[in-house]
Amino acid sequence: MESWLFLGAVFGIAALSKNKALMIGVGFVMVLKLVPLFHPLLKLMQAQGINWGVTIISAAIMVPIATGEITVSDLLNVMKTPAGWIAIAMGVLVAVLSSKGVGLLAGNPEMTVALVFGTILGVVFLKGIAAGPVIASGMTYVILSVFNLMPTH
Repeated sequence: MESWLFLGAVFGIAALSKNKALMIGVGFVMVLKLVPLFHPLLKLMQAQGINWGVTIISAAIMVPIATGEITVSDLLNVMKTPAGWIAIAMGVLVAVLSSKGVGLLAGNPEMTVALVFGTILGVVFLKGIAAGPVIASGMTYVILSVFNLMPTH
């Protein structure tokens, strides 16, 4: 019952803040939870959902290349600017942090609760997007490593 109340509260907050992505995500999970036949899909989503999301985002990023809106000369031109190099560096940094964060989540699933709650707060109150848990987990990994606070099991 507690999970229904939690999901309902998140859905309500998403509705009040007019966050369609969060509403769709929570609504989809609620439908999967409601229908016992779909319960195995919940576990599958828990195990593979981040990978699916990364795959979809990766494909979406490639569309402007596929349509010719972004060309090799665009890449070469942006590499001539400081902003371009900063963007490349941040892309590398986020990719590395995300890989470390996924490892952190796999080894310490209890961290997911705090990261999800932080992501919900950021999405609802700061108009963020729900890509946050993976990046946040990577940043958490770095901070825990620097201060030697990594949970051990």
